[in-house]
Amino acid sequence: MKTKTHKTEQEKEKAIIVGVAFNKIGVNFENELDELSSLCYTAGLEVVASTYQNIKEQNASTLLGSGKIDEIKQLVKNFSAQVVIIDCELSGSQINNISQIVEVKVIDRSMLILDIFANRATTNEGRLQVRLAQLKYSLPRINGISNSSGRFGGGVGMRGPGETKLEMNKRVIREDILKLEKEISKLKQQRTIQKSERKKNRVKQVAIVGYTNAGKSTLMNTITKAGIYADDLLFATLDTTSRTLWLGENKKVVLVDTVGFIDKLPHAFIQAFNATLEETADADLLLHVVDISDRNYKDKIEVVNGVLKEIGADKIPMIYVYNKVDKLSRPFELPENTVPISAKTNYGIEVLKERIVEKLFE
Repeated sequence: MKTKTHKTEQEKEKAIIVGVAFNKIGVNFENELDELSSLCYTAGLEVVASTYQNIKEQNASTLLGSGKIDEIKQLVKNFSAQVVIIDCELSGSQINNISQIVEVKVIDRSMLILDIFANRATTNEGRLQVRLAQLKYSLPRINGISNSSGRFGGGVGMRGPGETKLEMNKRVIREDILKLEKEISKLKQQRTIQKSERKKNRVKQVAIVGYTNAGKSTLMNTITKAGIYADDLLFATLDTTSRTLWLGENKKVVLVDTVGFIDKLPHAFIQAFNATLEETADADLLLHVVDISDRNYKDKIEVVNGVLKEIGADKIPMIYVYNKVDKLSRPFELPENTVPISAKTNYGIEVLKERIVEKLFE
C-alpha cells in the first residue's frame, strides 16, 4: 500500500488519515482521502500523512489488518502525530483496540463530522441537535471510548457535549437523550405552527440542498442579500436560514438554506437533525446546488439524492443548479432541468429566478 506525506505549515493537532474500502474494485482512494483531508482542515487539524487499505477480510478487533496497524503506528512515531482518523465507522472496542496499539487518540469519520458540527452550530436548536447526535453516536461506543479516554484528553473528536460525557454511564446518557428529544420536539411544534401559517397565506417554500461546500449559502446571499456566513469549508454553515424572496407581483417564496450533505453521513446525524431536515421534506421546490467544477460532481449528486430519499423528499419537484461555472476549464453538456450559474459572480441568477417562477406559479 502507498503512503503519502504532507507538509505541515503550522503547529496544530497532527493527524494521520486512513482510507478504507471493503473489497472494492477500482476504488479511487485519492478522492476519498482528499475529502477526509478537507474535513480535517475544517476541524482545525494538520494532516501530516495518509495511507489506505482495501479490506478483503475484516479483523473484528481492529477492522484493519495487523500490517496496516503497524504501518500506522510507525507513521504516528515518524510524524509525532496526536490523532489517527479512520475513514469509516468503528465500534467502541475497535477504537479502543487501535488506540492501544498506535498509542494515540483514534477517531472515526463520523466522530470527526460530529466534531465539526459541534464547533459550527450557532443557534440553540442547532446546538441541541448536535448534542443529541453526539450522544446517540457515542452511546453504543461509550465503553470503548472510555477505556481509551486517557489518550483522548480533549481536542478534535471530543469537543462539544462529548467532552463532558466520556465518564458517564449509559443510563445517564439515555436520560440526556430523552431530555434533548423533548426539547427538540417543542421546537418542532413551533415550526409546525409557523408552517401552517405559511400554508394559510399560501406562501411557497423553496429549499436549497446540495453536497457540502457546493455553494448553497453563497447562492442564498446572492439571490436574497441574506448576509449569512459562507466560506470555502465543508459545513461552513450548519443552522437553517430562511429568507423571503420576491419574484414578481404576488410571487413571494420563502427560501430555506439547509445543512450540506456528505457521503457516509452518520445515521445519528439524520436522526438528530430530523426536525431541521423536515424543512427540506416540506418544501414545494428543491434547488439542488451542484459544484460543477468538482470532477466528482456526479457521485455527489447521487449522495444528495440518496439522503433526500431517506428523509422522504425525493418526490419533490427539483431544479438542478450547476454552480461555479466560472471555475470551469472544460466544456460540458447541460442536461435537462438544469440551470448553470455562478453564485459568486451573479451569472445565471435571473434565469434561475425565472425557472423558479415557471415551476411554482405557471
